[in-house]
Amino acid sequence: MPSSIAVATNESSFANEVKALSQQLQLPYVFLKKELKFATEYDYLLLKNTQGVAMAKTGKGAPKPVLVDFTSGAADHRRRFGGGKGQDIAKAVGLNKRNHLSVLDATAGLGRDAFVLACLGCEVSLCERVGFVRQMLEDGLYRASMHAEVADIAAKMRLQVGDIAEMDEEATFDVVYLDPMYPHTEKSSAAAKKEMAFFRDLIGKDDDADRLLAEAKQRAEYRVVVKRPKGAPYLNGEEPTYQLDGKSGRFDVYVLKSLDLP
Repeated sequence: MPSSIAVATNESSFANEVKALSQQLQLPYVFLKKELKFATEYDYLLLKNTQGVAMAKTGKGAPKPVLVDFTSGAADHRRRFGGGKGQDIAKAVGLNKRNHLSVLDATAGLGRDAFVLACLGCEVSLCERVGFVRQMLEDGLYRASMHAEVADIAAKMRLQVGDIAEMDEEATFDVVYLDPMYPHTEKSSAAAKKEMAFFRDLIGKDDDADRLLAEAKQRAEYRVVVKRPKGAPYLNGEEPTYQLDGKSGRFDVYVLKSLDLP
């Protein structure tokens, strides 16, 4: 049975805004008057308050709410110490061959990979079709734009309307990046991360992931990069030009045209 979700606030000053958001997302509205561990009417709450927009698991023992934050924690650490263009994701998109690439992250999620690419100088367009995830991402980008150390990076990240199929027919990018949801096993590192539990519970896997590869090839000038867990099948059964293997997953690279400068 799918997990239930509502849109909520615990601050009266946000009530009207959150009510409007609940209508936009077509989700129930809740004004939260008690602690999350006692709010058991819904499995999850998209909670908006002065801290931002977070996904909160309800009930006793629930983990800390998930907030998109590009200014501290793991994102900030990777920005400062992540390894620059020596990272596998940088090599996969082709930053070892050319700088300042335009990248479409067609499955943006919480924007972590898009932020890494923006840190490395890419101009990144982001698509996220799940409404409540998009709200979290939009909020995170707004707060990043107000932060002195990451505002310039956030300016390189542009959230698009709709998914890749709904973009203007003429819109193309140097690289299209895909990281579709996959039904991870309990042994995988992704499944072990409590903060990503809501993706599994509320979204599941992308049943139309295979069609994304064809869409991406239409939008990409030089290559399509697909992030996959170890052991996952190729998207649409199509073998990539080459692969980059990492500790917990791999990048399948579909080369359409060489990025090597003449």
